[in-house]
Amino acid sequence: MSSPTPDALLGPADVRELAAALGVRPTKQRGQNFVIDANTVRRIVRTAGVRPDDVVVEVGPGLGSLTLALLEVAERVTAVEIDDVLASALPSTIAARMPERAERFALVHSDALHVRELPAPAPTALVANLPYNVAVPVLLHMLDTFPSIERTLVMVQSEVADRLAAAPGSKVYGVPSVKANWYADVKRAGAIGRSVFWPAPNVDSGLVSLVRRTEPVKTTASKAEVFAVVDAAFAQRRKTLRAALAGWAGSAPAAEAALVAAGISPQARGESLTVEEFARIAENRIAENRTAENRITENRPAENEEQSEQ
Repeated sequence: MSSPTPDALLGPADVRELAAALGVRPTKQRGQNFVIDANTVRRIVRTAGVRPDDVVVEVGPGLGSLTLALLEVAERVTAVEIDDVLASALPSTIAARMPERAERFALVHSDALHVRELPAPAPTALVANLPYNVAVPVLLHMLDTFPSIERTLVMVQSEVADRLAAAPGSKVYGVPSVKANWYADVKRAGAIGRSVFWPAPNVDSGLVSLVRRTEPVKTTASKAEVFAVVDAAFAQRRKTLRAALAGWAGSAPAAEAALVAAGISPQARGESLTVEEFARIAENRIAENRTAENRITENRPAENEEQSEQ
């Protein structure tokens, strides 16, 4: 296998020249901030632990800075790009700067939130500089849709990185923390300065590493049922779970019953619970509902007999 040329990666001048040639100006609407530092993208690839046998999916490749760094190492790279101009230009950039790896690259021109399939072989890793405005939904969608993704490294706004990697009891622990932990073990993996982007963002960035759980969360509840509890608990995060889950359960007493059955204090708050504990609450509410349904079914014959006698 031939090695890429030393100047294959994009530097500040390359990024600006490409953008100018395409008539591209980064837009806030799509959260576009292009990485202009080759050392940073190589660092991301190293931190992600990308291996020569990996099939990497990248979301939001932009002008191709990280894409080229991934192609230096990975077996294959599939990039998902929503922008019409950027999507049309990226294959040409790869062919021009890294022709010996061009056949290892595939482009999917689509909104990542709507992607349901990718070119074979199945991805083993997700590495991306995610647009800040859709980072969490995109990350959760990709992890849910492509279970073959074992390792993920995303660059996101620093505050989002903190929320994703937060542990129970933290002030920033919330919906993203719990839902990410449903799929993976999550941790902060470094910080990225503002000067490596064009244009420089008004916020700091952070790297988040997610390694898929070797075993899923053990529960008889579905993901949707567990996530419904999580959403309800944090919709009113200052309230006790008995109060916060009242709407979800049907009433405060029903919420309390599900919590007690799950071994969780009704006075606890969502920020103190693990994903496994949220799953137990969902399980016990489902069990309660089934019991209630069974009682109704058992009573129906008797009611019908009384009516027939009348």
